[in-house]
Formats: sequence, structure tokens, C-alpha cells
Amino acid sequence: MAEVGLKKWVITFTVITASLLELIDTTIVNVAIPQIQGNLGATLEDVAWLSTGYAVANVIVLPMSGWLGNRFGRKNYFLTSIIVFTLVSFLCGNATSLNELVLFRIIQGLAGGGLISTAQAILIETWPREDVGIATALFGLGAVVGPTVGPTIGGYILDISSWPWIFYVNIPVGILAAYCTYTFVKATPKEGKGQPVDWWGIALLAIAVGSLQTVLEKGESEDWFATPYITALGAASVIGLLLFIWRETTTAHPIVNFKIMRHRSFSVGMFTSFVLGFGLYGSVFVFPVFCQNLLGFSALQTGELLFPGGLCTIVMMPFIGIMLKKGVPAQFMATGGMILFFVFCWMLSNSTLQSGTGDFFLPLIIRGVGMALLFVPLTTLAIQDLKGPEIGQGSGLNNMMRQLGGSFGIAALTTLIHVRQGFHRSNLLSNVNEYNPAFNERFNILVKGFMAKGQNFIDAKVMAFKAMEVLITRQTMLLTYDDAYWVAGLIMLFSIPLLYLQKFKKNANIPVDVH
Repeated sequence: MAEVGLKKWVITFTVITASLLELIDTTIVNVAIPQIQGNLGATLEDVAWLSTGYAVANVIVLPMSGWLGNRFGRKNYFLTSIIVFTLVSFLCGNATSLNELVLFRIIQGLAGGGLISTAQAILIETWPREDVGIATALFGLGAVVGPTVGPTIGGYILDISSWPWIFYVNIPVGILAAYCTYTFVKATPKEGKGQPVDWWGIALLAIAVGSLQTVLEKGESEDWFATPYITALGAASVIGLLLFIWRETTTAHPIVNFKIMRHRSFSVGMFTSFVLGFGLYGSVFVFPVFCQNLLGFSALQTGELLFPGGLCTIVMMPFIGIMLKKGVPAQFMATGGMILFFVFCWMLSNSTLQSGTGDFFLPLIIRGVGMALLFVPLTTLAIQDLKGPEIGQGSGLNNMMRQLGGSFGIAALTTLIHVRQGFHRSNLLSNVNEYNPAFNERFNILVKGFMAKGQNFIDAKVMAFKAMEVLITRQTMLLTYDDAYWVAGLIMLFSIPLLYLQKFKKNANIPVDVH
């Protein structure tokens, strides 16, 4: 039975707060990597496992979170996830070696997967069916705002303190969320009690999804399948996935119910969630790298640039819920969101080496509006036909697909940047010769400038060639990032037809799904 009055809002606040713990921690660590690297004496490749381990653990738990919630009771599982996440945050801050920190981050990822998916089911039970669209929109704020403000919060913390405090800040929030959960959230029956545990399914899921996520996280930096362990993990992910699907379709008590794939809207929705993850996490990855590596912005400046777009999403989300409640087709809103995301990418593809912070305000606002138009409508379309226990299972799978879409997006765009960097550099270098009037003019200006500062002719020529090399490198990277923006935008644009393979359904019961 739905809650009313103040209790409904307290539970909603609790669910959003607990989910933000996990969502912010997905990105907040990234800005602290250089400081952690220096403090613990680790290489950049080793420190990268702080993010990789967290993501791998997270994506393993997501598809089985519905089963865990049913077996142990949603409240019990949710409360345990909060407590574990909070305790491990303390241990992360106290870690004295990189191995300890990576281990605690993996445990954090396991607990974080339970926070997100179980929160969805709790919110559904808390709000009346006719108002779930508004509740979903409020909850959806975390999905966009959490990863966006993570770097900003991390930048502020590192400005005034040291890296352990990016973990310590979770502790008071976690304690508050645990208290509110224990006090206000209703307990649910343990529906899976007494049923056998599908240990083979759990093992195969961990192998398949964990291997795939690791390949996506580490593949580009390890030269993909030229590295033996990446090849082995790639094979393990394919074989593990096939065996997992076979196991779950033949056992009486599966941890993931693949029968829900019979719903066309859900099957198509898995692809749209994947595309959404590609666009959301891919763009959040490329833009900060572009700003910091090419334009020279600090991590804090970049985080502050992203914040107005997140604020725009906050303002828009409640209106999205109201429009869904009034029967505006989710397909139309999601189409608008995909078009706006393409416009955002197109505007960024026109950036120059002289672009400043003011040039990015409008594109990021457009992205903020687009993301508000995508999250809740896409969730509605994907899970509109699911009922009862299928909602928990569908939410977990949908979350996993969005997470994998983000990992694919980051891996694909990173590889694209690497490949296109060589292509553009080769093209630009072909113009560096004495027969090109534009090159000669620019080169002579540089030589005269260095000679005017007291250099002799020979030294001035050497310095001019070095200056030209810097200019070529920067122009190469600019063209490469432009390509990455175009690819992200076009993938979103070309996915629009998928929306119209799903049912048009007014006043659909909107489940909660976000990550």
C-alpha cells in the first residue's frame, strides 16, 4: 500500500540520497587519481583499477539485484547495502596501500549495485500508481546529476583537503540514509526463502559480465587483443554469456528471468538503454578530457562547466513526470531528447582552440534538457509491459545494459580518438613543406619573432619547428575530439527509429529505473 503525507517524502528523500552515494562515487574518484597515485606510490595503470574494479563489481550485481531483493527482503537488502557501502567508505579512506584500496573499492561496487536497483522497487511501493511518473522523475535526477557533480565535488574536496575525504564524506550521508531506511521503509516478505540458490548461474554471470566489463575498461590501454589476458577475458565473456543464458533458461529457479524478453517493448528498450549509456557516459568522458588536455582547464573548472547542465536537468525532470502523467507519448519526448543530444554534439564539434568557458554554456544546457527528456521516457517504454516480480528483474537488466553501454561508449570513443589522431596528424603533416605558401608564411613569422627576442637564425629555425610541432599536435587533437563528438551524436540520432518499435501507451504504469 502506498504511503501518504510526510512519510512518503521522507522515504523518497532516503532512496534518492542512498542512490546518490553510489552514483557520485562512480566519478568522484577520477579527479583524485593523480593525488592517490603520488600518495601511495603507484603507477597510473595500477591506480586505474580503482575505477575498473568498482565498475566490474557494480555491473555483476545489477542483473541479480532483483533476485537478491526478493530472497532477503527489499528493506533488508537495501539497508545492508547502505551499511556496507558506508563502512567500506571509511576503510577506503584509511587504506595504506593500493591493493587495500582496490579491494575496498570492489566491495563498494558490490554494495552500490544493490543500492540502485532495490531503491527502484521501494519507490514504486511508496508512491500511488497515478503519481509514480513524478516520483520517477525526481529519482531520475540522481542518474544525470550524480555522475555530473561527482568531479565538481571531488575538485572542491581536493582543493581544501586530501583524497581520503572523498570517501569520508559518504559516512554521514550513509548513516542518515541507514537510519531513515530502518525507521520509515516498510519490510517486504522474503519471497525466495526456501528456494535453492542458483550458484552456477551466479558464477557464470560473474565470469561473463565481469570479463566483458574488464575488457571494456582496460582494452584500449592494453592494445586490445594484442594482450594475452585481454584475449582470454574476451573469450571468457563470450563462453560465459552463452553458458549463462543456457543455464538460466533451463533451471527452475534462475537468478535472471530471461522470459521477460518476450515483451517486445522491453527487448527494444534494452537497446535504447544501451544507446543512452553510450551517449551519457561517453560524452561525460570525452568533454572533460577535451577541456583539460587541450584547452588547459582545471578539473574544478571542468566540473563547474558541467554543473549548470545538471541544474537544468533538475528543473526539467518534474515537468517530464507531469507530461507522462497527462498522457504525452514517451516516444515523442525521447525523440526530442535524442535530437537535442545530437545538437549538443554538433555544437561541440565546432569548437576551436580559442574556445572558452562561455562557449560551452549553451551546448551543455541543451544536453541537460535532452537528458531530462530521455531518462524517464526511455525507462517507461522499456518496462511498461512488465508486472510484479518482472519489474525488479527488468530494472536490473536495464541498469546493466545502460552501464555496459557507457563502458562500450568510453572504450569505443577512446579507440576512435587513438585511431583518428594518427589519421589527422598524417594529413596535417602532408602540408608541412616548403612548397606550401601558408606553411612558409607561418614559419617565417615564427622565425622572425624568435630572432626579435635575441635568438640567432639557426636557433630561431629550430624553435620555430618546435612551435609548429606544438600547433600541429593541438590541431590534431582538436580534429580528433570533433570526430568523437560526431560519432556520439550520430549514434543517438540513428537510434530514434527504435523508439517507434515500442508500444504507444497512455498513462502507463511507470516503474523506477536509473543508473
